[in-house]
Amino acid sequence: MLRRLVGPMLLIASVASGQGVAKGAIVPPLSLRNANYSIDARLDPATRTITGSEVVTWRNITAKTVDDLQFHLYWNAWRNDRSTWLREAALGGLTYKNRRDEDRGRIDVTSVVLLTFGSSEARLQPNATEVLGRLQRTDLTTTKHFIAPDDGNRDDETVMAVSLPQPVAPGGRVTVEVKWTAHVPRTYARTGAIGNFFFIAQWFPKLGVLQDEGWNCHQFHAGTEFFSDYGVYDVRLTIPKGWPVGGTGLERERHDNADNTATHRYYQEDVHDFAWTTSPDYIERTKRFTDAALPPVDMRLLLQPEHAAQADRHFDATRNTLKYYGEWFGAYPYGHITIVDPAYQSDVDGMEYPTLFTAGTRWLAAPRVLTPESVTIHEAGHQWWYGMVGSNEFEDAFLDEGFNTFSTARVESFYRPNNLALRYFGGFVPYAYRDIVLSREIDRNRTGLYRAMPKSDLTSSPSYRFFPSRAARNAMTYAKTALWLNTLERRIGWDTLQKVMSTYFSRWRFKHPQPHDFFDVVTEVAGRDMGWYFDQVYRSSNVFDYAVQDLKSTAADGRFLTSVVIRRHGEAVFPVDVLVIFANGERVTEHWDGRDRWKAYAYERPSRAVSAAVDSSRVLLLDLNYTNNSKTLAPRGPEAATKWSLKWMVWLEDLLLSWAFFA
Repeated sequence: MLRRLVGPMLLIASVASGQGVAKGAIVPPLSLRNANYSIDARLDPATRTITGSEVVTWRNITAKTVDDLQFHLYWNAWRNDRSTWLREAALGGLTYKNRRDEDRGRIDVTSVVLLTFGSSEARLQPNATEVLGRLQRTDLTTTKHFIAPDDGNRDDETVMAVSLPQPVAPGGRVTVEVKWTAHVPRTYARTGAIGNFFFIAQWFPKLGVLQDEGWNCHQFHAGTEFFSDYGVYDVRLTIPKGWPVGGTGLERERHDNADNTATHRYYQEDVHDFAWTTSPDYIERTKRFTDAALPPVDMRLLLQPEHAAQADRHFDATRNTLKYYGEWFGAYPYGHITIVDPAYQSDVDGMEYPTLFTAGTRWLAAPRVLTPESVTIHEAGHQWWYGMVGSNEFEDAFLDEGFNTFSTARVESFYRPNNLALRYFGGFVPYAYRDIVLSREIDRNRTGLYRAMPKSDLTSSPSYRFFPSRAARNAMTYAKTALWLNTLERRIGWDTLQKVMSTYFSRWRFKHPQPHDFFDVVTEVAGRDMGWYFDQVYRSSNVFDYAVQDLKSTAADGRFLTSVVIRRHGEAVFPVDVLVIFANGERVTEHWDGRDRWKAYAYERPSRAVSAAVDSSRVLLLDLNYTNNSKTLAPRGPEAATKWSLKWMVWLEDLLLSWAFFA
């Protein structure tokens, strides 16, 4: 018992005093470090069981006094079919009815003990023996109970509350020891095991976030991710000897045990979560990111053997993310990052955790396509809008996913500007279309996803209340947000938007911003009130749709009388330009505020009008139907027919290739 508590007590002492621990300490701290974890965990791969114990030191940084602690127990979402997560997944079209009992997940908390000390001075004392000599233990196990703050579901066990014998006032501190056992599931939500591959995330009892309004500790919902406070993680993982391990932070120590296991100690400051992975099949590669204007970063890649030839593509994509995100928004501060290439059919690809992320690829990766680069860039980019800016993903997922989709598209357009559209026939053989180059505006911002369901929800709705269909959720959080950010860039200019986003990042990194915090930065930096815009793209589900309704040009007395009618079909309003081109090359641009339902323009010119277009510069990327934005009086040449036939023929070609393969 004494040996097990010495490490946690030293961690508590060092955090409280602000002293660094071991190499890699971040001084001064980047965050408030008010939720600190010292964890011991042992994995039994044969039974897929984790036995864990943690000492959590938490400080109340709010103005509210509380008399309980609330913990997330995420894996309980999969212990029975009546959980809120599984009910919502079924509503969204996903079913897990055929899962065997041994493939389900669960966390069983066996003990909760309050640790108190004789005095606050003892807590700061660097001598661990003296600290332990004043330690008192109060068993709180019988006070633990499940709550369902979101929907009242009595069968949901993803939030556990523990009553405290004494309230914790603002500025107060509490330390608890929690013991638990967990069964590793076959993957449900990008965590779990398949064969001897383990990816372990959201795996330990984790405190919610106390705010002035009370605990923000939502149940686990099928359509949301996570929210937690920053702190220091000191984690010891015992696994089979010889199995490579990757985890949040850096490995500080490793020692072999007599039972053919090894214990790996991982440590990281100023993060809000901890994830890890192990498999005997991993091969390891390392490279170093260097840039004259940014701090160096050691990149570590845990790779599946069949993907060994793709190592440099992962590194190159990560390197460019560190470069462009660092230049545009702010530097990556940790000095290391781990890229995980998941096992085939493990379903854990494309997910982000502090200093570690999972990529996604195929056995066959064609050149001039963004596999595996796109997933690698996107997940590495989450280190900014998820990792360092601690958005509440239960309520405001767009602040991470949407911002990161926009940022990813921008990196791709600089790093790999001429990538081809890709299809797989037979399910796994790639085919790149040489005539279809992906565009940032349409393809990389996921325009098609938004246009398919533009009114599925309000972005301002709490994310956990979105309709749980993955497509509907992604249309709002990923696609719509990326499109309105890209539209904002075209409206105010990249130089201004870049300053907006870097100011927002520097002001709110290692904190918990809300949507109005970003909107306030836009107003401040841009020097103009953009509330009218955010009212529509964030607080409304109204759509934008401008069209050229009519174009006529008739001869009269040697002149041509031209009339143009522009119509607003959608409910949303945006200022647009109207461009009219005449046969003699004359171009007339009108500036319309876009408010009325229609606007007419009349011209008397020596030449006939050739075409009219609304928003011809494509500022308004949220326009729902761009095919009605222009009309022409001149016959179109073969180029237009070729362009559209190529796009429509993609799908037929894909189908024919698949048939040919199986034939």
